[in-house]
Amino acid sequence: MKFSEGIQKSLPFGYLFLVVMGILKESVFYYQIGINILKYSTIMDILISPIATLTAHPVILIALLVIVVSSFAFPSYLSKQSNKNKKWALKMASLKEHENMSKEAIENHFTNMFVRFLAMMLLSFFVGIGMGEGMTLTKRIKENRLKYDYKLNYSDDSSDLVHLIGSNSMYYIYLAKGNKTVKISPVGSIKSIELVNNKRLNN
Repeated sequence: MKFSEGIQKSLPFGYLFLVVMGILKESVFYYQIGINILKYSTIMDILISPIATLTAHPVILIALLVIVVSSFAFPSYLSKQSNKNKKWALKMASLKEHENMSKEAIENHFTNMFVRFLAMMLLSFFVGIGMGEGMTLTKRIKENRLKYDYKLNYSDDSSDLVHLIGSNSMYYIYLAKGNKTVKISPVGSIKSIELVNNKRLNN
């Protein structure tokens, strides 16, 4: 089995792993403001969490693509060099008894190496985003440096200028201007939401 074929067989587990990473990222982020986000999430919210993370900003998507390509390219390069019996490549790949291994066993070794390397990189990536975003948010709350770019119009015709932390299919999570209390409102209680400070359109 070729190295690329081994990667293709691992792909079905890829999205499942991304879902777990998305849950971990969201949990780490919301934990820092005292919220167990899983209590306010549906199964569908959990399944689309990695997609929501990746489409939140182009930089995040580009960074993930770089990680995936790098994780594939490095073991693939080592595999080719190992096939040429390059000692440094064999040492880096931890192939101590490669003479007694079949070609298929060597390919499987590099497939497993790719999966482990990618898993480690993605874990660091998602946890790092969750931790960094959470720390930034808590710091801005404490220092009163939040930007209130949204206006929530409630069903009772009242409204609030808010900093929108996040939302899913069931809830809006936000802070109203002049109040440091994190609020969680059901989607049904919100009549409309306005983006009052749209940087893309105001420039």
